[in-house]
Amino acid sequence: MEIHEVQVVIEPDGSVRIEVRGVKGGACLELTRELEAALGGRVVARELTPEAGETGQGEAGGCEQVTGS
Repeated sequence: MEIHEVQVVIEPDGSVRIEVRGVKGGACLELTRELEAALGGRVVARELTPEAGETGQGEAGGCEQVTGS
């Protein structure tokens, strides 16, 4: 069983950072879609890790989104 980790960080300025680990490819975007909507749906920045481009076997990567305050 694969483990998917979603970490939500609320910064002192009120912005929220969502980090996803253990997800291959662009699946991290689907995984965080509802969470982004619940936080207001305004994504200020999105950064896919190099591992997010992987689709094969091996350690999975993820992505990071920053939503507005």
